[in-house]
Amino acid sequence: MLGDSLSAAYGMNMEQGWVHLLAQKLKARASQSTVVNASISGETTLGGRTRLDAALLKHSPSIVIIALGSNDGLRGLPVATMRDNLLAMIDSAQSRKAKVLVVGQRLPPNF
Repeated sequence: MLGDSLSAAYGMNMEQGWVHLLAQKLKARASQSTVVNASISGETTLGGRTRLDAALLKHSPSIVIIALGSNDGLRGLPVATMRDNLLAMIDSAQSRKAKVLVVGQRLPPNF
């Protein structure tokens, strides 16, 4: 899991965050999956892109969930740059045979 404060459970107990709840749900289904939460509060797509290769090497995931872009939008960063960063992360994960799930978020229309 590569995300921002929404995935890092910023301001709440980790046990209340959605990534932890996902891990618990997988365990309840007798899944042998391990969920690694590599999310950082305030992270942008550029930060995720910079950190992803090291995380892929360290954990060798079969699935990568990318939930980034909210902070890019809140900072008014160019959509084209965000798209390029997301595509680079997808390519990097897929080149290591990981399946990729990109989780979107909607910004308010005034952004």
